[in-house]
Amino acid sequence: MIATVFDRHGPPEVLRLAELPDPEPGFGEVRVRVRAAGVQPFDLAVRNGTMPWVTAVFPQQIGQEYSGIVDVVGDGVTSVAPGDAVLGSTMLRGQASMVVVSADTLVRKPADLDFPTAAGLVAAGQTATGALDELGVELGDVLLVHAAAGSVGTLSVQLARLLGATVIGTASRSNHEYLRDLGAIPVAYGPGLVDEVRATGLTPTVALDAAGRGAVSASVELGIDRARIGTIVDEESASALGTRVVRAPRDPGRLARVVDLAAQGLLTMPVRTYPLTDVVEAHAAVETGHGRGKVVLAIDLRDRDPGK
Repeated sequence: MIATVFDRHGPPEVLRLAELPDPEPGFGEVRVRVRAAGVQPFDLAVRNGTMPWVTAVFPQQIGQEYSGIVDVVGDGVTSVAPGDAVLGSTMLRGQASMVVVSADTLVRKPADLDFPTAAGLVAAGQTATGALDELGVELGDVLLVHAAAGSVGTLSVQLARLLGATVIGTASRSNHEYLRDLGAIPVAYGPGLVDEVRATGLTPTVALDAAGRGAVSASVELGIDRARIGTIVDEESASALGTRVVRAPRDPGRLARVVDLAAQGLLTMPVRTYPLTDVVEAHAAVETGHGRGKVVLAIDLRDRDPGK
């Protein structure tokens, strides 16, 4: 198989493609031929060596989310069969042409979703649903989403709207029309954010930070109950200010609900696809912290976006 690996911590340029032995599934496992793999900030932290609980063993593979076709099933597996289209989570293995995973972590891919979009829903879908559940977002809430144009933000806006919440989303001004299309009231991040939120005439009751860069302190300044301010990126500020760090566990059931909503057309996730051979450029794109939706590696070049 072909896999993305790195031999030392560092910038995107440390990544390379390597030919590794094809993995074989054990009891309760399946092998998936990967068609698309997401790139997320977690991958960047692993590559940079700033994820304290991940110890790299060089050459280290990378990647947490994938979609593809079941290739081989191990003993004891009856829930899926070769040829089934699936998606799911893995640990440091996703950005490759094959991955072996436990069968009970799989979610079936609906025919109405293409492989890149399906892969793009995996991490963001589980993070967004877990965060909204933990923060208790419900009908009547006014949710402030920091970095609302990113992958987690994109889904959080739409999911909160489906729950009956009003959503204010922070983003660069170039992404404000995009946020309006998602159903959010856009405000510009950076200096003056608190005043911009107040200028909407709405009083936020809950906040989700996917941005960092002062988002937690701005949420506190807006008077939101600290128990209802959650961050997925800024543990230091959360500790200092007494707010929450959201660590939504992987949950195939929650992911399946997101996938079903997307297949029904009730959720959208724009993806920017790169071929696996452009993995360095894909990681660099995520590292900018800008852009809408999700960056995805297309393992099968038929899935490449010609407009990239």
